[in-house]
Formats: sequence, structure tokens, C-alpha cells
Amino acid sequence: MSLSARVVVRRGSLVLDVEVDVADGEVLAVLGPNGAGKSTLLRVLAGLLPADDGRVTVDGLAWDDVPTRTHLPAHRRSQGVVFQDALLFPHLTVGENVAFGLRTRGMRKAPRVEAAAGWLARVGLAGLADQRPGALSGGQAQRAALARALVGNPALLLLDEPLSALDARTRLTVRAELRRHLAEFAGCTVLVTHDPVDAMALADRVVVVEDGRVVQAGTPAEVNRRPRTDYVARLVGLSLLPGTGTGRSVRLDSGGEVAVADEASGPVFAAVRPESVALYLARPEGSPRNVWPATLVGATPHGATVRCELAGEVPLVADVTATAFAELGLVPGAPVWATVKASEVAVYAR
Repeated sequence: MSLSARVVVRRGSLVLDVEVDVADGEVLAVLGPNGAGKSTLLRVLAGLLPADDGRVTVDGLAWDDVPTRTHLPAHRRSQGVVFQDALLFPHLTVGENVAFGLRTRGMRKAPRVEAAAGWLARVGLAGLADQRPGALSGGQAQRAALARALVGNPALLLLDEPLSALDARTRLTVRAELRRHLAEFAGCTVLVTHDPVDAMALADRVVVVEDGRVVQAGTPAEVNRRPRTDYVARLVGLSLLPGTGTGRSVRLDSGGEVAVADEASGPVFAAVRPESVALYLARPEGSPRNVWPATLVGATPHGATVRCELAGEVPLVADVTATAFAELGLVPGAPVWATVKASEVAVYAR
């Protein structure tokens, strides 16, 4: 692995203890809620914050090794960093910002100006080298920050919430461009984010950090399909129901029971997608295997649908069309019946 790190940091009530490994050409997304320790991890990798214990190596070179008191200063690390806010120097031109790292390394003016111009063209900012950062839009500023991070061909690229300050439309465009540049980048990349869309769209692997610990790791598809904590389940839009499998049913830890299509045994998770849940005002006729009374406790517009939060013996999240929501006359506190086909319930070991 190009990057191999174990980072331990103690800051107040947060105790961060995380291990990450990233190969050349790989993008690792560190996903987690605010306060989980994501940005703390990135700051240690960047050399901006001392760790209390652990070791960080890149291409076999120790950047940090707490037991041996090894610490490579940030400016001597082969790295590029893009923060949430572009943090371009306002007194420098865009071209001078991009070339800043090359200048600090002693590169002569002509080649560094040429290198900066080349990267500005690659990120769609050709012709803006002489502009001041204040003349750029948010998306343009982040493109310039990315060019500054990559112009020196670093071994490690660190991205700290690089899209979160952008408006929705700009974010879509910059995300697509960032994906293209990351695919061409030969070094290793660590992307810190709380946005599952960024993680799923940009990363080869995902590490989920909660309360300073890794609680799940895998490919974006694996994390999306089989969440292992309530936080991850909420991010990907699933209802996560821990329980014990007995044949073709799962007895939930909360006391309810869910019928499933396949045999299950032992401690398991039952996961239900919102679109698999149907809502009725009266108990539906027939014999659906999963039908439960519930109470609507929350409703939020979610694209073309309304996401409904249901409380009851089997807590669920359901997506219904805005038309159906209105026709059913749903309001918080309304009693409903929820049904889910057994074949729509995913079951996997805890």
C-alpha cells in the first residue's frame, strides 16, 4: 500500500483510533457524521496535527512515527490538500496560487508558470491565470484548489469535504470533473466526507467512522447494500432491523417479527428499502406475510417522493409519491398499515 496509517488522537471526549491503507491509484472515502473524527484523521495525515500514537508511512517512508518521535513537516510531504473552502491566497493571482507549491520547492519561474497554466487548462480555467481569486465562482475556486494540489504530482492527495460549500448544480458538475481527475491520478487519495453521494460516486473503497472508530469498511456497493449501523442505514435510505433469524422469520431485538424469503439463523440484520414499503389507511385484504400497524411520525419531501418515518413494533421508512401522500391525507400522528413483501427484505449476518 502507498499509504499505511494507524492514527490515535485524544481530544477532549473524542478518542480517535483508526487504521487506513490506500494503494496507488485508489480513492478511499472516509465517511461519518460530524464529530466522528474524519477531519482530525486528515489533519494528522497532512502533518497539521500531531498524533498521540501511531504511524503514517507513504511509499515506505515514515511521515509520522510517534514511538520514535518521527515527524515530517507538512511542507516536506509529497502531498496535495483541498479543503472545504478553497483557501486560495487572495493577494496572489490564480496562476500564482496554483504554482505556489512549486515556488516553495525552488522551481524556476518559467517552468512553474507553464505547469500552472497546463493544470488550469485541465480543470477548465484556461485564460484565468491572471485573475484574482475573488473574481472566481465557488466552483472555479475549487477547481483552482484542485489544480494547486495536483500540479506537483504528489504521492498523496487529501480532500476534506471538497464539494460541501458548493450549490447543488455546481456540485454535480465539479463532482463529475473531480471523478475524472481522480481516475487519472497515479497516487493515493483520501476523501473525507459526510455525503454518501460523494463517497459512492468518487471512491473505490469506503471506511465509515463513528465516535473515532471504524464501524464498517468495503466497496461503495457493499456498504450501500449491507449497512451495519443505524447511521449508515439512514445515509443509504434503509431501515436496519437487528434480530435473530429462525427459519424464514427474524425475531427483532425490539420485539417485532419480520417474515423473510430465505432461511436465516442466528444474529442477523433485516434491511428494508423505503420503496419496498406500501402504506394503507386500513388493514389490506389478502394475506401479505408482513403487515404491521404503525404511526406516521415524520414526513420529508425527498425528490419526487415523500419520505415517511414510521414508528411501531417494526420501525420503518417508506417512500410514497406526493400524490399518494395527499390522497391518503397523511399527517404526523396518523395511524397507517405498512406492508413489505418477504422477498423485498434483505437478510445478512451481524
